[in-house]
Amino acid sequence: VQLVESGGGLVQPGGSLRLSCAASGFSFSDYHMGWFRQAPGKERELVAAISTFGFNTYHADSMKGRFTISRDNAKKTVNLQMNSLKLEDTAVYYCAKGSRWREFRPNEYDYWGQGTQVTVSS
Repeated sequence: VQLVESGGGLVQPGGSLRLSCAASGFSFSDYHMGWFRQAPGKERELVAAISTFGFNTYHADSMKGRFTISRDNAKKTVNLQMNSLKLEDTAVYYCAKGSRWREFRPNEYDYWGQGTQVTVSS
């Protein structure tokens, strides 16, 4: 299993970024996917999750209305569109593979990527 994130960077408050995760080494469309983040000195937290064909999604309360998760099973990618970014969104963002075959379990994952840094600063 390989998960490679991209799209991070430096952005001003109120700006937008789109993260992407390229997956390989497993049957992508059979597993839900998620995005996590970890800020300095804090625990890793679940940001958003999406079911196998995208019919079901989960977004953490603090991201609702600002972040949107999506996936493209043909391209084996999962994306995170982040709008109205805030200083507190600064973190390393990780893509993760769900651990349950064809079951949407937003809190269960077995592989994570290396992460991409998102810095929100003026």
